[in-house]
Amino acid sequence: MNVVIAAGGTGGHFYPALALAEEFCRQAAATSVTLVGTGRALERTMMAGTPWRMETLRVQGVVGRGIWSSIKALLLIPGAVWQCLRLLRASQAKLVVGTGGYTSPPVVFAAWLLRIPRAIVELNATPGIANRVLGPLADRVFISFERARPYFRADKVAVVGTPLRRAFVAPPPSPGSGRIDTLLICGGSQGAQAMNAIVLDAVQVSSRIRSRLTVIHQSGANDFDRVAEAYRQMNVRAEVVPFVEDMPGTLRRADLVICRCGALTLSEIAACAKPAILIPFPEATHNHQEANSRVVEQAGAAIVLLEPTLTGAKLAAEIEGLLDHPDRVRNMAGQSLRLRSTGSAKAMVDECFRLLSQSPPERTMTDGV
Repeated sequence: MNVVIAAGGTGGHFYPALALAEEFCRQAAATSVTLVGTGRALERTMMAGTPWRMETLRVQGVVGRGIWSSIKALLLIPGAVWQCLRLLRASQAKLVVGTGGYTSPPVVFAAWLLRIPRAIVELNATPGIANRVLGPLADRVFISFERARPYFRADKVAVVGTPLRRAFVAPPPSPGSGRIDTLLICGGSQGAQAMNAIVLDAVQVSSRIRSRLTVIHQSGANDFDRVAEAYRQMNVRAEVVPFVEDMPGTLRRADLVICRCGALTLSEIAACAKPAILIPFPEATHNHQEANSRVVEQAGAAIVLLEPTLTGAKLAAEIEGLLDHPDRVRNMAGQSLRLRSTGSAKAMVDECFRLLSQSPPERTMTDGV
């Protein structure tokens, strides 16, 4: 079976696509998967070592740009749809899956024109524009949060969580003593300069953080030099990287995570049962990152701090408060574990086989979840 997955833009769209590709091939080894992206360097990094083919589209985001940039982006869509029509015919695709972002509309629309079965994946509590537009064209809509359900036709929706790569399926470490020794800072796959600045201010303010904690900081490529030099000047034990390639292993090393609030990031944190301080990106479309973060906060697994009113001193005080209360850290880790869900990719692929009027392939007992 040939499957095409539209995945480009950010790690929040691309990694779920890789998780689905893994699961399709795990269930049916003969499956051929093609991912459709933008060709950015980050996508090539994420694709490294995978067996799947990637096609690129010349498309750009429309939302959140100036009027002329939006018009230019819209003018690219007809050419992208034509390219997708040729791709889907050439690959003899039997199924198309869109994971959101600006590569999904031309791929899913082309599949609709060709009457190829279509599924879309919406990971955020408040759906993005692309998936709202594509909802009427989709045969199945997979969502992570119950509160996203009203945006789509009820008979198409399945609440299944976020598809995670197989590396996250391993049992998480136990909550332990609640002691914090290693702090992970992650501003998303592209980094977050404003959040980086607040974190560095917090480290500068707190001698306890500087002397007690080891820091792992995903800075983003554009902010790497500044962040690395700041830690060097403060003589902090810090491992600064532009991009964390082994997120499952890195999360398992951490005792506390400070991060943005994309749905994928939150699901990966829960898969590893980690407590978190969440700083939503204030300019996220429809403020979906804050909506995501509030779900985790209400579960007792995280503290939410809003960037517009956040200072380094306030963040330092929150971290020091957790250093002083290991029982609270241990409880947050336990609540995070309760949010863990690693069967979403399997649930989505099973439903895709049913959409194609096929039974999910037989698996042996050694295949795992």
